[in-house]
Amino acid sequence: MTEQKTETGVEERIERALDICRPYLHADGGDVEIVSVREGGVVELHFRGTCAVCPMSGLTLRAGIERAILRFVPEIRRVESV
Repeated sequence: MTEQKTETGVEERIERALDICRPYLHADGGDVEIVSVREGGVVELHFRGTCAVCPMSGLTLRAGIERAILRFVPEIRRVESV
């Protein structure tokens, strides 16, 4: 039962980090959503809207979104786009 609460806490903190990034994504007609949090601290995200086809989405993922998530959720090791 404790493990489930911890997992929920991780996802909530990831969402808080994404909420910081979303205004910038929304300004360009895009968004991002959590697909999964895998064992080993890997977060899988899915870009939506214009972010899904933007050639700069990789940079946005690493320089913006991943940095924000790692700051809020230090147990996360990597963020991937799927």
